[in-house]
Amino acid sequence: MRKITIIGSGNIGLALAKGLVKSKEYQANNITLTRRTLQSLQEEKELGFDVSANNQEAIQGAEVIVLAILPQQIRKVMEEILPALSPRQIVVSVVSGVSCANIKEVLGLDTVVVRAMPNTAIAIGQSMTCIATDTAASEEVAVVERLFETVGSVVVINEDLMTSATALCACGIAFFLRSIRAASQGGVEIGFHAHDALKMAIQTAKGAADLLLQTNSHPESEIDKVTSPKGCTIAGLNEMEHNGFSSAFIKGIKFSAKQAGGLYND
Repeated sequence: MRKITIIGSGNIGLALAKGLVKSKEYQANNITLTRRTLQSLQEEKELGFDVSANNQEAIQGAEVIVLAILPQQIRKVMEEILPALSPRQIVVSVVSGVSCANIKEVLGLDTVVVRAMPNTAIAIGQSMTCIATDTAASEEVAVVERLFETVGSVVVINEDLMTSATALCACGIAFFLRSIRAASQGGVEIGFHAHDALKMAIQTAKGAADLLLQTNSHPESEIDKVTSPKGCTIAGLNEMEHNGFSSAFIKGIKFSAKQAGGLYND
């Protein structure tokens, strides 16, 4: 069984670790979690994970090293682990805006680097994760692909699309959450209690997503099924479009992509 070290055990790192164990593909004692203060990993230690505050020691013997830290911290962490890094260890970065080339500038050109961009639904095993590389071999990419398939769906993309993936999938989950919140607020305005309106909005959104996933159909074909001539659905949709609904959503994704591209340099 592969040994995995996750450096920077925040929300994404911990969710990945717990998802791997839940999938039964990995055991907790094969996963090392690192953080500056071990006290914050006490619960994980009790669950059987190996925990460490020393990144150099933590990566020794690991086949996969996951960098799950902030863009502003990654250079310092890479410089720290460099002396202990071994050939053929796979370095997986979930850091926004940091390219494979940026990582190799510090860790060396021969380092095997794969980038991954999950979202916070990883916590419930429902992440949409995009992965990419520059020169890693297909079997090495497959290792990372299987890793993230334990916590959701995976798409392998070209590296030049990773910033776009950040906006659509990682930032995008917040956009869909905001649309659910807006729907629930609309529900309150037309007469429902807040908790009922939120429950109804959440289930309706889930039903819409599952409908597309299970039927493999296009959103517009499903929209056509619920819009009738002079009906209330098309009236509501057109009112939203007159007020820029689709345009605002698209602009938000494009703006997030622009911001994501500059995180490392900032």
